[in-house]
Amino acid sequence: MATYTQTAPAGTLEAPVVPKSKGRIVVNWITSTDHKTIGYMYLIASFVFFCLGGVMALLIRAELFEPGMQILQTKEQYNQLFTMHGTVMLLMFATPLFAGFTNVIMPLQIGAPTSRSRG
Repeated sequence: MATYTQTAPAGTLEAPVVPKSKGRIVVNWITSTDHKTIGYMYLIASFVFFCLGGVMALLIRAELFEPGMQILQTKEQYNQLFTMHGTVMLLMFATPLFAGFTNVIMPLQIGAPTSRSRG
């Protein structure tokens, strides 16, 4: 099978490649319908909340490090931090993680066309 590549005739000028601005890249990501891009956004959000939940876990561990050494001002703040850590890790980390992997991998497994290959 032969492949054909078209080249510009000698003496013609090609248009310079202009890099996309950062704002345009963000708009393309936010308005994308590509399953991989949406999956990557889920995975990025999941990682951000994993880091936030990890900081909460470190504060909990620091509070329990030694009796009498208080990081948080009240026992109620500790209870609130403990509850928020659980909520963030379950709802804001684990759920988007599974949704992200599903969006990235599942269409490839079933052979669905991607928006990049359509046009």
